[in-house]
Amino acid sequence: MQEGQAEKRLADIQQQASALGARLVLQPREVLDQVAEGAHQGVIAFCEPLVADNEASLFWQLEAKADQAPLLLVLDGVTDVHNFGACLRSADAAGVIGVMVAKDRAAPLNATVRKIACGGAESVPVYQVTNLARALARLKDIGVQVLGAAGEADAFIHDVDMRGPTALVMGAEGKGLRRLTREHCDQLVKLPMAGQVSSLNVSVATGICLFEAVRQRRMH
Repeated sequence: MQEGQAEKRLADIQQQASALGARLVLQPREVLDQVAEGAHQGVIAFCEPLVADNEASLFWQLEAKADQAPLLLVLDGVTDVHNFGACLRSADAAGVIGVMVAKDRAAPLNATVRKIACGGAESVPVYQVTNLARALARLKDIGVQVLGAAGEADAFIHDVDMRGPTALVMGAEGKGLRRLTREHCDQLVKLPMAGQVSSLNVSVATGICLFEAVRQRRMH
């Protein structure tokens, strides 16, 4: 933690960290600047690295919670750490049981992702799959509806029933969903766009789509 005048501003955080058993070390701002990868706001925490779960544990979770209509987020090629972190934050808020990503096409679970996610990276499991298209096919086999977000879709997200077991698939910025990923979706959906822009940032679109599912489930 930053020493000096910042200590007064950080007193509440210092007290909470101490209560949780964290070892506190006061350092000048220059030291924190050297250690941090980005803006640190006077506090840096060192913790165990996050490790993604494998797909076997994901399907076990889905089958165990089938009667609860689980909601799953699938990210196809989202490699920007800021977008990934924001998606995890929205996923946590929407009650998503997990986020599925392809091993070779996903942002790393690094410090920036954890900071942007504001706790979502710790509470929402991230599942790495070797073959995303095959994993989507398996989801459909166990009764999960797979919806892919694509600007050229005919159906709007609000017109599709998301109250049952559902996996929402979001593509990368610019490129969108890959061809094989599209082919393994039950249906493609889009957001209504009234302005001049043709698409939204993937993390913004993810939040809107997830909370449409939340809205429908609350009305059910």
